[in-house]
Amino acid sequence: MGEGRSLSKLLRMHFFRIISVFMLLGMLGLASSEARAQTEDVNDPLEYVNRGILDANLFADRILFKPLAQGYRFILPDMVRQSIRNALRNLLSPTVLANELLQGKFERGAETVGRFAINSTAGVGGLFDVAADWGLEPHVEDFGQTLAVWGVPEGPYLMLPIAGPSNPRDLIGGLVDSFADPFRFWADHEDKEWITYTRAGLLALDRRERNIERFDELQRTAIDLYATIRSLYRQDRLDKIYDGKLPLDGESAPFGYTYMNFENGAE
Repeated sequence: MGEGRSLSKLLRMHFFRIISVFMLLGMLGLASSEARAQTEDVNDPLEYVNRGILDANLFADRILFKPLAQGYRFILPDMVRQSIRNALRNLLSPTVLANELLQGKFERGAETVGRFAINSTAGVGGLFDVAADWGLEPHVEDFGQTLAVWGVPEGPYLMLPIAGPSNPRDLIGGLVDSFADPFRFWADHEDKEWITYTRAGLLALDRRERNIERFDELQRTAIDLYATIRSLYRQDRLDKIYDGKLPLDGESAPFGYTYMNFENGAE
């Protein structure tokens, strides 16, 4: 009986996720129509709302997320934080692999398989990035990038509560990656949702800790913080979509700042 309830709960959960994706796909179509009426440089018809959300995010960051990140850094030495980062990145490997295959990047996919096999064994469950020492560097691929490769437009810029900068394409991509992730599927099936929540919390905590100084500097130097974050996010996404090899078509080179970057365990 318990297993039946668990399966029923799992099916309901994924049903609502799928419905959410279809709703967002509809929003993407509408947003694309609106975006065509905007200039390509801005493409931000919701700027007034987005700016309000950014203000709320900054307030939440100031009173909660930054102090948590500082405490995380204070309690755990760098070597331990790096091991946690390595393990989290290793758990992303199946999702990265799936998106590489969907994009036809078979050579990169083979590297991801090799990285996962090496780090899951010689790297003690991914705590140590042995594969990088052997020349297999980590990749960053998600379904938002896959949609971009397939020609899906990004839609207008969005500032999401807590989650930060995005767009309809990346928002849909994040949802697909989330419920297609095999580790999350296993945790949900085994009624161990706490694993999923803990993992998500550590991902967010690690991301914020790595960017404490960088974001402080950004807030000190940016004339218009909102516009700067918007520009950096878009350029970072372009950099990831083109695997760091932007076409020579007049596009600006991507900034070093990344909103969520696991490549090379960058600090």
